[in-house]
Amino acid sequence: MARKVSTTRKAVMTALAWGIAIVIFFPILWTILTSFKTEADAIASPPRFLDFDWTLQSYAEVQSRSNYFSHFLNSVIIALGSTAVGLLVAIPAAWSMAFQPARRTRDVLMWMLSTKMMPAVGVLIPIYILFQRFGLLDSRVGVLVVLMLINLPIIVWMLYTYFREIPAEILEAARMDGARLWDEIRHVLAPMAVPGIASTALLNVILAWNEAFWTLNLTTANAAPLTTFIAGYSSPEGLFYAKLSAASTMAIAPILILGWFSQKQLVRGLTFGAVK
Repeated sequence: MARKVSTTRKAVMTALAWGIAIVIFFPILWTILTSFKTEADAIASPPRFLDFDWTLQSYAEVQSRSNYFSHFLNSVIIALGSTAVGLLVAIPAAWSMAFQPARRTRDVLMWMLSTKMMPAVGVLIPIYILFQRFGLLDSRVGVLVVLMLINLPIIVWMLYTYFREIPAEILEAARMDGARLWDEIRHVLAPMAVPGIASTALLNVILAWNEAFWTLNLTTANAAPLTTFIAGYSSPEGLFYAKLSAASTMAIAPILILGWFSQKQLVRGLTFGAVK
């Protein structure tokens, strides 16, 4: 029997949730507001929240100084490309772990996930040398492969969790009907796990879009995504807060819009299999 929740408790939990949401979102809101200020208003003390002269000057200067659309295109290609290649590798891997379990499957999964705990700077030098030897520095393909590999453990782990919720009897029935391995994955497994695959893909796109360490170290101009675009407005002469905020707003706007419109799918996928 469901326990009745009092009105007071619901009000307190709602207020607490809104408070946490405001605290999390406030830096983004402040960045967006600062992007519409002049440099003088951006450094004003005390800070000016809404009572300032709104202007698009910073956006115009950012676009005239840098080619935003070139960086945007690089981010789209790297984020979507690393996600697509990662799924092509992770779906068969997660299928084999979920439906052809070995004795130490859990140990393998934990080992894969533990690689995310290693500081990225620990492998920067060997990867940089490899990129230099193979001519992959400042190339989309090189960054795409690196981001795919660093996010692959998360993709495999999430897909494994979703696949485990699918009854094995359905796959056995498909085999009895003559389905081959690839047909089983493509026509039976993948359609049933669409929410999980979609949420995994969305999460990987967000992670790849926001990745700064590898993109800053492995790209300069040709393959530089929006993270490098933002870093270009931090100079030794000082921080130009309005221009930096405008560049940041232009970089995060696409991923914020994507997250807003796909939030239901993302939540549905992340809670897939949570309730029996």
